[in-house]
Amino acid sequence: MEITHENKLRKIVVVGDRVLIKPKTMSERTESGLYLPPGVQEKERAQSGYIMKTGPGYPIPMPVEENEPWKDQEDQIKYVPLQAKVGDLAIFLQKGAFEIIYEREKYFIVPQSSILMLEREEDLS
Repeated sequence: MEITHENKLRKIVVVGDRVLIKPKTMSERTESGLYLPPGVQEKERAQSGYIMKTGPGYPIPMPVEENEPWKDQEDQIKYVPLQAKVGDLAIFLQKGAFEIIYEREKYFIVPQSSILMLEREEDLS
C-alpha cells in the first residue's frame, strides 16, 4: 500500500488522554486572527498546532462482577472522552509535550492536561 498524505497517520494509535499535534509555523495565523505573541514564542513555553489524532480518553475501570464469566475482559474499561477533537487548533505547554519525527514530519504527543486552549472551526448558529 502506498503511503499518501491522507493515510500516512492511519497506522498511529494514540493512547489514553494524549493527542497528536502537528505544529504550526510561526508565520501562520487563523482566520479569526489567533496567534501567539513573539514574547511567548521566543520563550518556547507555549506552542500551537493542529490536532491530527486523539486517544480514547481517560480510562475508568468498571467494577468486576465475578458472576458474569461470559463477559470479555476488554469490556471492563470505559473511557471519558477528551475535549480536544481532530482539526482543532491547540495552544499547549511545550514542557509536557514529546517531540517525534514521523514520515519526515515533526509532531508532538501532548497529554490533554498540557493543552491551554482550543480553537474549533464550527458553526455556532
